[in-house]
Amino acid sequence: MLAGELALAGVDVAIVERRHNQELVGSRAGGLHARTIEVLDQRGIVDRFLSQGQVTPALRFHMVPLDIGDFPTRHNYVLGLWQNHIERILADWVGELAVPIYRGRDVTGFMQDDTGVGVDLSDGQRLAAQYLVGCDGGRSAIRKAANIEFAGWDPTMSWMIAEVEMSEEPASGFRNNVFGIHALGKMGKGGTVRVVLTEQHLQTGGEPTLHDLSEALVAVYGTDYGVHSPTWISRFTDMARQAATYRDRRVLLAGDAAHVHAPVGGQGLNIGVQDAVNLGWKLAQVVKRTSPESLLDTYHAERHPVGARVLRNTMAQVALRRVDDRTTALGDTVTELLGMDEPRRQIAAEMSGLGVHYDLGEGHPLLGRRMPDLDLFTAKGPQRVFTLLHHARPVLLNLNGSGNVDITPWADRVQQIEATYSGPWELPVLGAVAAPAAVLIRPDGYVAWVGDTTDLGLAEALIAWFGPPAAVPQPQ
Repeated sequence: MLAGELALAGVDVAIVERRHNQELVGSRAGGLHARTIEVLDQRGIVDRFLSQGQVTPALRFHMVPLDIGDFPTRHNYVLGLWQNHIERILADWVGELAVPIYRGRDVTGFMQDDTGVGVDLSDGQRLAAQYLVGCDGGRSAIRKAANIEFAGWDPTMSWMIAEVEMSEEPASGFRNNVFGIHALGKMGKGGTVRVVLTEQHLQTGGEPTLHDLSEALVAVYGTDYGVHSPTWISRFTDMARQAATYRDRRVLLAGDAAHVHAPVGGQGLNIGVQDAVNLGWKLAQVVKRTSPESLLDTYHAERHPVGARVLRNTMAQVALRRVDDRTTALGDTVTELLGMDEPRRQIAAEMSGLGVHYDLGEGHPLLGRRMPDLDLFTAKGPQRVFTLLHHARPVLLNLNGSGNVDITPWADRVQQIEATYSGPWELPVLGAVAAPAAVLIRPDGYVAWVGDTTDLGLAEALIAWFGPPAAVPQPQ
């Protein structure tokens, strides 16, 4: 996703990928939340995912379904789609954008100074770059080599996860016992069964074997259902850690390299994609010297709190999975609360990403929040807001019809669109908000400035986010 964002901005970018091809063993993570789907819609590629996924109206907190069908977004649902498909679709997209991928190679080290980064690959090659971004997972070699602290909490529980075949018909669905919550479910039309088992004792070392899986199934279900032919067997824990900083000079982190947590609620992949979209346009502007390097500091300032909130809600959900009577009582209370409208909206907005609010100061409720995908009427006819963001360029949307907003010194960077809109303005949780006269929308879809009938503060916002004004030729 980050490579696609940089390529859209005209930046020379490459991916170093350990795998020799795009095939991924096992389906891995599954599901795209509403804000991630919106992000893909902003880039004009959402239909590629929707055509292959399955729409579900609710996400889950502590196994409690939270329906988001009443949220003010075109994508008020969860899209069921496994990670192997998500990665393949994104790889096809960056292929169209001509991003080179160095496959079958690892990064073995790097050296950075004030002029750039030298990146050493496992085949002996060295790449010269201006910046290096570690998108290399929870065990990130980039993060470790940069000596960035990965602070947090050690694991307390572990789960075995597998995709296997079974000779006997499994007991599909969830099952609770004294060890915790377990699940079996068939995947698609084939015979593959996905297994998730809470382990009796915390296990942290090594990958489990088919024999380990068989024993664990017998302990929970009384049979292993003739388990055989595993596609993938692995283990995950509730370890929760976050990088102390997402940036060390010319080295940055995104996705699981910056934050790891239990996969409850399916949030990790989603906030990783959103990390990339927050970072991409900022990094592009710094590389192209449109903006000063200090713009990169806003990446940590905005995304670190989002990651911290995800660590918090996943830790809470794991705590509620304990099987003693007191935790059960607490879980029952949480379930009752989530049955109420306001708690449902608050938690669902956080988990779906629709409630993200970057602190850009006091002002209109839109400031620092996602721009709604409005149906506008422009000189070119009807247009959606997200369509205006397909090329990852900022947009100044002038809605008051006066045409008195002048951004000529930034015209090379910012699109100015004169438009009208007559419908309601609604935000998740907050509900209806006052209609603005103008809004400045960043490439990631968040609102950087809101105007009334004047352009007060607009120049300052343009400078802060999109660099100093260009010299405008004066008429002779």
